Amino acid sequence: MGTDQSVGFSLDALRDRLAYQPLLLGGVALVAGTALTLASNATRAPIAAAEAHDTQMTLAQVLPPGSADNDLLADVLELPGPAAGSTRRIHIARKAGVVTGAVFNVAERGYSGEIRLLMAVDPAGRVLGVRVLKHTETPGLGDKIEIARNPWITSFDGKSLGEPAPAKWAVKKDGGIYDSFAGATITPRAVVKAVKGGLDYFAAHRNEILGVQP
Repeated sequence: MGTDQSVGFSLDALRDRLAYQPLLLGGVALVAGTALTLASNATRAPIAAAEAHDTQMTLAQVLPPGSADNDLLADVLELPGPAAGSTRRIHIARKAGVVTGAVFNVAERGYSGEIRLLMAVDPAGRVLGVRVLKHTETPGLGDKIEIARNPWITSFDGKSLGEPAPAKWAVKKDGGIYDSFAGATITPRAVVKAVKGGLDYFAAHRNEILGVQP
């Protein structure tokens, strides 16, 4: 008799524990989820602020000092991109309300992946500056497109569709004016193509970018 009661008691206790565990796990999950949500909300604003600051600093790198007094992050125009169905964000630089430049991303396939660039163009269609945003080119060779490693990227400053002539928008190996890197011709070739493409895009959308009525 004692044994039967003991067994029954043990089974009842086990059932109670099994019923209790899902409730306990649910409570723990709820507390953990609430904590993560609160942490996410607490860090969202500082992260967004840091990202905005980084973007602002990057935009400033391709513009001459003092060439803009507006909020480049807010003064944005969205136009059709070069690919079908795509869009391109154009940051408009202004000084005393007058447009002084347009800043936008361009990209081309390099040796080992896409090379993304940020370039600025003045209202006359001249390059104000170009910087590399992202690439996966070979360290020690293709990474010379980075301003921190080589000043080569500044060779585009002041250039336009008419200077040099269209046929000269190439690396010297292809009959153009731009230097290439020993053992890494594909990388600078892609950058030259991307910048030239950016100038072509600006020329095609100049009136829209500058707010000029055709």
